[in-house]
Amino acid sequence: MNKRKCMAGMLAAIGLIFGAGAAGAAGYPDKPVTLIVPYPPGGATDVIARLIAEKLPAVWGQQVIINNRPGAGTTVAAEAVARSPGDGYTLYMTTAAHTISASLYKKLNYDPLKDFAPLTLTATIPLVLVTAPSLPVKNLDELIAYAKAAPDGLSMASTGNGTPQHLTGELFKARAGLKLVHVPYRGDAPMLTDLIGGQVQMAFVTLSAALPHIQAGKLNAIALAHPRRVDAIAQVPTMAEAGMKDFEAATWFGLFAPSSMPAEQRQKIYRDVSKIVATPEMTKKLQEMGGDVNNSSPQAFQAFINEEAKRWAEGVKLSGAQID
Repeated sequence: MNKRKCMAGMLAAIGLIFGAGAAGAAGYPDKPVTLIVPYPPGGATDVIARLIAEKLPAVWGQQVIINNRPGAGTTVAAEAVARSPGDGYTLYMTTAAHTISASLYKKLNYDPLKDFAPLTLTATIPLVLVTAPSLPVKNLDELIAYAKAAPDGLSMASTGNGTPQHLTGELFKARAGLKLVHVPYRGDAPMLTDLIGGQVQMAFVTLSAALPHIQAGKLNAIALAHPRRVDAIAQVPTMAEAGMKDFEAATWFGLFAPSSMPAEQRQKIYRDVSKIVATPEMTKKLQEMGGDVNNSSPQAFQAFINEEAKRWAEGVKLSGAQID
């Protein structure tokens, strides 16, 4: 009898937990929601976050306020989110830097993988390998041959130590057996200026940032680290087509919540956001940025995050990059 009573009590408690989660999701939101972005206004992450935030009030009946909190490679914003309650009123739009931080930083006050609930992977924007217009190469084979023949190797620019662009370059360097001298910059703008001017010779660049310069003939696009070609630069081959198979890299834009958010609420936010992302208007804007629309479920996004963490850990190891 006591065992039956105990079992009945446990089942009732479980029912209350799930019931509370479902009830919370049904009544959500009943006040404004804050969407934290770990970058300054104007960048791709901020633009995508604002595109979603502009449309959500029509669905939720509540405002979505963008809170830009740049600093320390996204870790300032991430720590604030990790410490927030999982009630849905603090959400987080971030990038591949989130999974990279798990390996890059020796010590964090949060766990990038365990302290966050993936909600949806909105879009990915592939990286494209570009060279300065002064470099006398037209394809991947010529670039590799030229780099191997250079006594001091080539200079490889990036948007900063430990960024996807830097780590992708390190993976490429190891794969091709090249000597490349890493030159880190603080963001796309100064890096692209020096690439176009020939002060540095090559780089992996987010397609959205490189696209206008490629189209204007100011940068030579060698190959796209993507499984398929992109219409905006249809003449540029993928890395596989250029001769390097299984070499793909992208920055991505995904929505997270603190890990304590109930499953029902995660699903609700995913469903509401995915409907916005799937509209022709939103899809067109993301594609114009050079992106692929993913609109992944929380479960699919979690699987993606697990693989990303492994791949970037390899890049961090190869680069030797480490931040205390």
